[in-house]
Amino acid sequence: MAKCDQGYLCVVCGREVEKIEDSALYLRYIIGEVDEDELNSQPEHHIRCNPILAQFITDDHFEPVFVEGPFDKRELDSSEALLREKLITDGWRRLCEVKSKNITISEFPLKE
Repeated sequence: MAKCDQGYLCVVCGREVEKIEDSALYLRYIIGEVDEDELNSQPEHHIRCNPILAQFITDDHFEPVFVEGPFDKRELDSSEALLREKLITDGWRRLCEVKSKNITISEFPLKE
């Protein structure tokens, strides 16, 4: 496969991020941490290759991720951790949803 035919490569593991529902870049876009015009310039990685982000997804269809140490969500203020869980879980669910819908990229982000 030609380099231009590849999708985004994960900066952590080096493998292609083949599925949008595995994309930490698009998850961060959906939750408002990355602007649309930054999508081509921001580094990509699998959601699971960023356990600090992945630990906040609390969905039966996503195997839980646990982090030890200072970035462990269990070390955060519980109300702050719950807000972050809701935002990132809703974002991941939206990411899974956009895969099956014919919508433009500007329609991906969560409604505020």
